[in-house]
Amino acid sequence: MAADDLNPKNRGLGRGLSALFEDDDVVDAESKTLVGSKRLFLPIEQLKPGVFQPRKDFAPQAIDTLADSVKKYGVLQPILVREISDYNYEIVAGERRWRAAQQAGLHEVPVVIKSLDDAVTLEIALIENLQREDLNPMEEADAYKQLMESFDHTQETLAESLGKSRTHIANTLRLLNLPDGVKAYVLTGKLTAGHARAVLSSSKPELLAEEIVKNKLSVREAEKRAQSGKAKKTSSASKTHKDVDTLALEHEMSERLGTKVEITLGKKGGKLVVHYNDFDQLDEFLHRLSYNRKTH
Repeated sequence: MAADDLNPKNRGLGRGLSALFEDDDVVDAESKTLVGSKRLFLPIEQLKPGVFQPRKDFAPQAIDTLADSVKKYGVLQPILVREISDYNYEIVAGERRWRAAQQAGLHEVPVVIKSLDDAVTLEIALIENLQREDLNPMEEADAYKQLMESFDHTQETLAESLGKSRTHIANTLRLLNLPDGVKAYVLTGKLTAGHARAVLSSSKPELLAEEIVKNKLSVREAEKRAQSGKAKKTSSASKTHKDVDTLALEHEMSERLGTKVEITLGKKGGKLVVHYNDFDQLDEFLHRLSYNRKTH
């Protein structure tokens, strides 16, 4: 593998871990296992969990299921490791397989040894974590943020490389703005990403989150609760008469931004209110403003 291939800016994220099995490695496309003399086996105790592993919890039931498969078929896909000292290796990708192999009673596991620096190791760990089927929305948001901050990715480059829409990336990153208590609900699975986005639009996110969990509200019901709170607040506000110029400006801005805009004038200034129907429309509005968002 050429040195440039290890540079995050020169390597597409969407290529996945298969990009690490190129050049002098031979890969079976169907089983994703190494074939020929390049497949190595190491004693299981020589492998250590990766220090850059973003995943904190490994579901015991999922490990049990994988361990049963390992007992029958072995470890089909080699574990990617890097050497940290003589006869000691750090897991870069494949910690679940390593844990399952331990549980299955294996004494050695297939590995691929690569010379990787810390930056590439971190990026690989984040990408592998994003490819999980059971990925939690908060973990996904944290991974996007870290990829953007550590490797200068933008929402656009992440979307293209990972095969996601930019709207999905943007909406997921917004979850990082949730209060800590609400984030905990999402991490434990008590709130879905859809619920969390509804909570984001509420003036009292913690209270709405508690109501959703307690009453098991659907996403649609949560969205209605969030909007009804805003409607009551708006209806109680005093309305001021708008002159022709203000109405014309509202119309012009609404046309330019593609969404309803309201201007409220006061004695000491005023307010500019931009309405949106959903997060897709909000994202489009922010995109039109060329708002450079890396962590929102």
